[in-house]
Amino acid sequence: MVEANTNPEAPKAAPPSQSSNPDSRQHDRGQKRKKDFGRGDRGRPRKDLGRSGYFKSNPDRRQRNEDSQSKRQKQDDEPDSKNNLPAPFSQAEITAEDRRPKRKVAVLLGYSGSGYKGMQIMPDQRTIEGDLFAAFIAAGAISKANANDPKKSSFVRCARTDKGVHAAGNVISLKLIIEEPDIVEKINEHLSPQIRVFGFERTTGSFSCYQACDSRWYEYLIPTHCFLPPHPSSFLGQKLVEVAMEAEDLEGYKSRQEEVADFWEKVDATHIKPILEALDDESRQIVEQALYHTRTTSQEFEDAEEDADAGSENGDTVAPVSETVETTAPADEQTLASNPPREEEESIPADTIPNKPELEAAIKSLKSAYLKAKETYRISPTRLDRVRKAFAQYEGTNNFHNYTIRKSPNDPSAKRHIISFKVAEEPTIIDNTEWLSLKVHGQSFMMHQIRKMVGLAALVVRCGTPMERLAQTLSMDLYSIPKAPGLGLLLERPVFTSYNEKTAKQFEKEDIDFGKYEKEVEVFKRREIYARIFREEERDRIFHSFFTHLDNYKEPIFLYVTSKGIEACGPSPRTASNVHLPSRRERKGFKGKYYDREDGNAKAGAEAGSA
Repeated sequence: MVEANTNPEAPKAAPPSQSSNPDSRQHDRGQKRKKDFGRGDRGRPRKDLGRSGYFKSNPDRRQRNEDSQSKRQKQDDEPDSKNNLPAPFSQAEITAEDRRPKRKVAVLLGYSGSGYKGMQIMPDQRTIEGDLFAAFIAAGAISKANANDPKKSSFVRCARTDKGVHAAGNVISLKLIIEEPDIVEKINEHLSPQIRVFGFERTTGSFSCYQACDSRWYEYLIPTHCFLPPHPSSFLGQKLVEVAMEAEDLEGYKSRQEEVADFWEKVDATHIKPILEALDDESRQIVEQALYHTRTTSQEFEDAEEDADAGSENGDTVAPVSETVETTAPADEQTLASNPPREEEESIPADTIPNKPELEAAIKSLKSAYLKAKETYRISPTRLDRVRKAFAQYEGTNNFHNYTIRKSPNDPSAKRHIISFKVAEEPTIIDNTEWLSLKVHGQSFMMHQIRKMVGLAALVVRCGTPMERLAQTLSMDLYSIPKAPGLGLLLERPVFTSYNEKTAKQFEKEDIDFGKYEKEVEVFKRREIYARIFREEERDRIFHSFFTHLDNYKEPIFLYVTSKGIEACGPSPRTASNVHLPSRRERKGFKGKYYDREDGNAKAGAEAGSA
């Protein structure tokens, strides 16, 4: 028997949980936190709701579905509902319809995006999916009971395209009623000629075209005159020569532009000079000032990019004398060196211009001659080889944070793998304009990535920039990259190699392959996509306007294409270490700006690489 310690001065024994070992005490505190707050709650006290309280605040899946359907039914019943799906059928119509089995399928389709607000269904907007879903219902491929919600048919898209973007081949997966042998023809009867269903393939029940897609092919059509050098009288054209002389690289610059060195000189002698000689001295001076001293502001360049996104509504209009007009006359390199252009040129007030209608007619003639000269350009094999080398720089796994919006250089999702970037062997001449087809094959793409890739590669070629400069934009430094017009972009086709080789063979399903419909796809692409692209460019001159604004953009953010590289853009390069990309909360108060860690001041959005 152990006697109790009755001596009050004797030290008391420590409780079992209070050990003199520091590691043991730390373990005891951790156990106490788990007991007080529960495992995994990061120190937040867990409220004891009880069994009934827990299920009341966390309804089961069936209850959540019922609540969702109730909310959707309430929206459908409201007269001012913004749901752009077909009107729901009555309960009597749903009951009277025969129940037929649904099968999971992959639908292979193509569409022209002109006039549509994109692929995905949106309230009060005409979209590809909206018209397609309505056609499925009208053809009987979707039952009346499932007509009010695409989710009931497990509707999934492979690739989402934006406003105005085309797709020669895209895939959606969903459950359809496909008993009738002519179901494809019936669906197409309820679609506009801009959308065409080529066929479908039966798939496994768990198939998702978005998850099963391995890679995607995109095509971009661009006129070859976009690879002409900037006009020598434009801001960019003058800077290229000026900076090359400062960097003692004038001979290198000339060698990189050798195949197009005399293009603008011939245009001036053949097309421009005769028109100017027909004017009197005073009118010629006014026209030359309007033509030779053009500068594009930040707002004008942003407007040009918006026009490149949406296309012009009014076609090709004539600019008044007092407004900005495209530059059309070359300047001698020695003259540029001895008399550099003024950064700010005073404009002549419109009310002081004599014979304004005659001057506007003269400018219209000059503009027409300028456009005609560009359209007659035919790219040389040497220039075409340089284009191929530029786009080959993108192949492989690289950091494309400069090629999208609001993406940190340290973000792992900015790394994308480009399998190939092919340039057509021979250009195609359409309505006297030479076009070049560019095809990029990649696993996935970020917002604006392809258009920025095309924009920079075109800028590098036309400015005679060393090819290694393009590779530098894939580093941690921040570059402003112009976004080429969306008019020429189309989704060629998605690729399902892994599904075809594994799952389809295992479950004896047909491959998902557009090769089966190659003839139909080619006919549709030429009729509904290529023809629209060529027609819209002929009407709106989108590529011409975009590159004219780019050449006359007065800010130095694109001067990294000159002989000095990024040094020509400003005093110090912007990198991930000295530029803080704003958070979502910061963007609410400072939209379109970035923050410099060195001085803490907000800079213009165009300088942040969001062009």
